[in-house]
Amino acid sequence: MFFKVIVKNCTLIYYQRQRELSKLSKYGTLFTAGFSLFSISKSSIDTSSFMAEPVSSVEHLSKTKDDMKTKVELMILRVQSEFCKALEKEEESGTKFVVDKWQRKEGGGGITCIMQGGKVFEKAGVNISVISGMLPPAAIARMRSQGKKLNDGELPFFAAGVSSVIHPRNPLVPTIHFNYRYFEVRDGDTVHWWFGGGTDLTPYYLNAADAVHFHTVLKETLDKHDKQYYPKYKKWCDEYFYIPHRYETRGIGGIFFDDLDTPSQDKCFEFVSDCADAVKYSYIPLVQRHKYAKYSKQERDWQLLRRGRYVEFNLIYDRGTKFGLLTPGARYESILMSLPLKAKWEYMHQPGPDTPEGELLEVLRNPREWAVNP
Repeated sequence: MFFKVIVKNCTLIYYQRQRELSKLSKYGTLFTAGFSLFSISKSSIDTSSFMAEPVSSVEHLSKTKDDMKTKVELMILRVQSEFCKALEKEEESGTKFVVDKWQRKEGGGGITCIMQGGKVFEKAGVNISVISGMLPPAAIARMRSQGKKLNDGELPFFAAGVSSVIHPRNPLVPTIHFNYRYFEVRDGDTVHWWFGGGTDLTPYYLNAADAVHFHTVLKETLDKHDKQYYPKYKKWCDEYFYIPHRYETRGIGGIFFDDLDTPSQDKCFEFVSDCADAVKYSYIPLVQRHKYAKYSKQERDWQLLRRGRYVEFNLIYDRGTKFGLLTPGARYESILMSLPLKAKWEYMHQPGPDTPEGELLEVLRNPREWAVNP
């Protein structure tokens, strides 16, 4: 118990202080922006802080502020911008994100932000997409196999989300992935909607303090909405990010959920927004803690081997990747941005059980509980 208290005090003090500052900054920004908007036009939307202009027209967004599709698009634009700027602040080389805004002829588009070749981040991607059109039969069949009650034939849909994968250069800094999304399908007079997403951590070397910090931030965020969420979605994450042919998980987990449509649309939106906002508090302190650490060639080689596992999961098992590739007008460069710049495979590589590499594998084969209870 003493150890838990010490770990919690040491690893979460930065997060708690930053969280409070963020609240003040958030409300201060909202007040300033609100005053400015009122003085100019009640219908205008300030896009100056985004990485690029919204996918939908500002005029359309201004007229549909109460529509969930608009709320989600503005939220993911904000999350993308805030996370990109937080990562750029940690990058020592001065490397910035390259912004690639694209359109999809079938409807909608996206904004892909990529940073490559930095001293801290070897490859970092933070993407948003806002697309609409007709779901093809293959995509409908896959969704029906996952429990969705949809009729046959093409159906109009809307999908928006933010997705990010960060591959650091230093093997002592973990990789993080997060994705939060909203989906609508119109089936006759019925509109089906749901939210999904998650955040998970993939370290190359096990650091218990990092794991405790990461999971505790997530637990505290979810507990504000429902104390049953964290244990349920942590278990779901461990099961989802499992590589069957390797008998191991991709990383040390986090949270994962899909098909969320209760208790209400607005409550679901608030929950997903809080989850997305928690990413920087769960991850940036880990970058700051380890980005200057020295590492060996052996540790770098192990990192590249573990990245190979990352590639295997994403290309063989990940539902989001498969759905994206099935969507008409799919933008493959953005879908595959999750893949690392460099990876490695060695035939029958097996580290010893009493090595740091073996310690990580033990946890990947037997997931643990990390979050500190209050």
